[in-house]
Amino acid sequence: MTLPPSAHPIGFVFSINPQALKPFYADVLGLPPTGEDDFAIAFDLGQGAMLRLTNLPSHKPEPHTAFGWSVVDIRATILALKAKGVAFKTYEGFGQDSDGVWTAPDGRTMVAWFPDPEGNLLSLTQF
Repeated sequence: MTLPPSAHPIGFVFSINPQALKPFYADVLGLPPTGEDDFAIAFDLGQGAMLRLTNLPSHKPEPHTAFGWSVVDIRATILALKAKGVAFKTYEGFGQDSDGVWTAPDGRTMVAWFPDPEGNLLSLTQF
């Protein structure tokens, strides 16, 4: 069996307190909430895709990317998020620029990382 063309992606970000993170995802990132229950808060990612901020009381954020977005203009997106108080991560020895952007060896792909208030690592990528 293969996935039908009508299947839409659902991403999951774990949280010890989804209600406390809801304003970050809704107001700072601008994701429209579409519903919530005892297990998660759902956000519309567009084109049928969904992000579920999932309740996991024992969750400890990992140092790797939990979720990311492909963007057309990474610099403009970084500026807009910084204006809302988002701090981007810089990793020693990674060769990022002053905005925290790492450019891949192909010279075209750019990535920047930022944490949500619980420390889940999110990313922006411009291909």
